[in-house]
Amino acid sequence: MKKMLSVLVLACSISLAGLSSDTIKIAPSGYPLSPATLDQIMSEGLQKSQVMRFAWYLTDVSGPRLTVSSGIRRAQDWIVSELKKAGFSNVRKEAWGTFGRGWDQEKCYIAMTAPYYSPLIGQPKAFTGGTGGAISGEVILVDAADSAEFVAKYKGKLKGKIVLQNVNDTLTPSLTADGNRYSDEDLAKMAAAKPATAGGGRNFSRNDMAARFQRMMASRRVGQLMAAEEPLLILDRSSLSTDGTVFLSGGGSFDDKQPVPTASVMLSTDDYLRIQRLISNGISVRVDAEVKTKILTDDLQGYNIIAEIPGSDPVLKNEIVMLGAHLDSWTGATGATDNAAGSAAMLEAMRIIKTLDEKPKRTIRLALWSGEEQGLYGSRNWVKNNLADPADMKLLPQHEKISAYYNLDNGSGKIRGIYTQQNESVVPIFTEWLIPFHEHGAKTVTLNNTGGTDHLAFDAVGVPGFQFIQDELEYNTRTHHTNMDNYDHLVPDDLRQAATIIATFVMNTAQRSEKIPRKTLPEPRGAAGSR
Repeated sequence: MKKMLSVLVLACSISLAGLSSDTIKIAPSGYPLSPATLDQIMSEGLQKSQVMRFAWYLTDVSGPRLTVSSGIRRAQDWIVSELKKAGFSNVRKEAWGTFGRGWDQEKCYIAMTAPYYSPLIGQPKAFTGGTGGAISGEVILVDAADSAEFVAKYKGKLKGKIVLQNVNDTLTPSLTADGNRYSDEDLAKMAAAKPATAGGGRNFSRNDMAARFQRMMASRRVGQLMAAEEPLLILDRSSLSTDGTVFLSGGGSFDDKQPVPTASVMLSTDDYLRIQRLISNGISVRVDAEVKTKILTDDLQGYNIIAEIPGSDPVLKNEIVMLGAHLDSWTGATGATDNAAGSAAMLEAMRIIKTLDEKPKRTIRLALWSGEEQGLYGSRNWVKNNLADPADMKLLPQHEKISAYYNLDNGSGKIRGIYTQQNESVVPIFTEWLIPFHEHGAKTVTLNNTGGTDHLAFDAVGVPGFQFIQDELEYNTRTHHTNMDNYDHLVPDDLRQAATIIATFVMNTAQRSEKIPRKTLPEPRGAAGSR
């Protein structure tokens, strides 16, 4: 295969394969990388990729990576060792503050034994306790519209029982594919997004908000009261759990000062509704179960992984370009699409940059966060400790040194563009930077915000933080926080493309004469709004 040579034009991109060096054009204004360096990134990232090796170790070898679990410790220790061996600088596992107790799943067996035998699909909820050995018993169906009704019906009657709460769910066939890629129309709508206006966005009336809050609080009170009755095992389900996929939402408290919650298993909705129908029609259901979990209290600290490639410019080396992803996962599987995919892509981007002949002018810093699943703890605490606290917006010295932070955390899908978080000034910059990747499916720059992951910690204090647009694939239908989120749901070609684009964006940012433009500095949120 002939070496790929980069050709950049202002209006469009053309095939890079098979071109001779005399066809290389001058890069567009605003494109800091030389065509030779871009070609080197393309070749290294698309033809010599190590991204799946990184992903394999983070998933199959490390296992589930709940924050402060054995799995995340295995992954963190391996990453630190690999980065040091590869010659990166300032590699460390850096504490960001107290997280709380850790949790490992050691055993989960559950089956219906009457009216007939049937194995059940289920997983224990994170941070909940075990059954104290093998148990067997009749399932009690509880039905309560609110906490007062619950107390009246069940107080003193659930101790030592296996309980299941009556729900009104109905499963219906899905008529759409689990996996999807963005269409041209979808991307065009994103690209056409307008700047946000004051008061824009989704609005709820005060009555709507009050009703939603009341429902949430009533459900929480019923859950607390059910646990207070000391049942032996609580059976739960997520309305998203269909076709044998278990979405593991919720869990117990990781606060080491609180008691360990009652053993609780999340069942597939199919199994849950079958048990409910049997009991509702007067047929006794018995269940055998053994749930064993381990509470970890030897180290309550949360840790991020930090590593750097030092800048080479005498002045600009004091400025920093950051890239990152969250390393922690949920517990039902090995956290492949959420978010070994993002972490592996960032490790691969760092590896690609390390191989380049052209050295970055600014320092490049990798951060792999923990505690994201519980509320962006790792990134928010790092930002608070190093840049600013959004509560008071008192800027720390490093705040002005960060040019940008790039994040990946929406599954295994290829990059289709980038969200700018309403930063209009970066639109023409990022539009040019994507030109070489048009033929690889990435060309959309949108003013839209996107939420739910670690770039928000940076955006909250006025540091440019960005998440890439990724094809959804089966992320929200099959893998996100489920028992299906394993290595086989990763798409190698998509991850190679993603790591290559990320490496290019990071290097462009490192070589650019100016830092990435910033939005207006946010106002302090006050203590109540700092998270």
